[in-house]
Amino acid sequence: MDWFHGAVLGLIQGLTEFLPISSSAHLRVSSALLGWDDPGAAFTAVTQLGTESAVLIYFRKDIAAIISAWTVSLFRPDRRQDPNARLGWFVIMGTLPIGILGAAFQHTIETSLRDLRVIGTTLIVFGLILAVADRSRAVRNARPISSLTLPHAVGYGLAQALALIPGVSRSGGTISAGLLLGYSREAAARYSFLLAIPAVLASGTLELFKIGEGPAPAWGPTLLATAIAFVVGYAAIAWFLKYISHNSFMPFVVYRVVLGVVLIALVGTGYLAPDAGAVE
Repeated sequence: MDWFHGAVLGLIQGLTEFLPISSSAHLRVSSALLGWDDPGAAFTAVTQLGTESAVLIYFRKDIAAIISAWTVSLFRPDRRQDPNARLGWFVIMGTLPIGILGAAFQHTIETSLRDLRVIGTTLIVFGLILAVADRSRAVRNARPISSLTLPHAVGYGLAQALALIPGVSRSGGTISAGLLLGYSREAAARYSFLLAIPAVLASGTLELFKIGEGPAPAWGPTLLATAIAFVVGYAAIAWFLKYISHNSFMPFVVYRVVLGVVLIALVGTGYLAPDAGAVE
């Protein structure tokens, strides 16, 4: 990977990480279409440190309040019903599924699940699930994030774990789960962003050790991509939260389905190999 490739992929990462369209799928597909090598799971995880840094800054007040309340609740039982303290525990419990499944199926995630046919299928299927979820929310009384319960937090976590499969989308999966559970679009998205913090920071930190070794891209282009992803990602968060406060997710659904159909067609006609760009 050269510097130009890193810059382009960093831009794609920043634009797609917080939208329910799967950043990992876009990094994989764009590289295949452009004739570049697959940047790999390590590159994806490290560049997500950039977008997750944007989350830390954008939600810094929320995060500080959660950490403070959660820490105090460890020593003062009377503070354990504080909404922020509860949210801290829910984020921890919701992170367990992706941690366990990510460790158990790491090899499969980094190899066979990056097949373009798998990505095309997941783009379509989980796009349709998002459509159903958005429709179900429209006929219910939307719940605020303050009404989150432990079972629902775990449900969010299981949905986030599905995003280990490229094409599912971390935000798309968790937002769909939130909508199906009756939460508002804003509440579902906000908790989705908060829930991702521990998992993304942990996976990105672990994958740092792979950069520059074997098939993983070199440090320079990876760091450039991460920096660009941070700047673009911050702007994407602000736009997305404003957009969904007044609009449905249907444009994203249509985009996912069209992209998935086109991708499967390209593979089916032989224009792209299922493993196009894969690095041994």
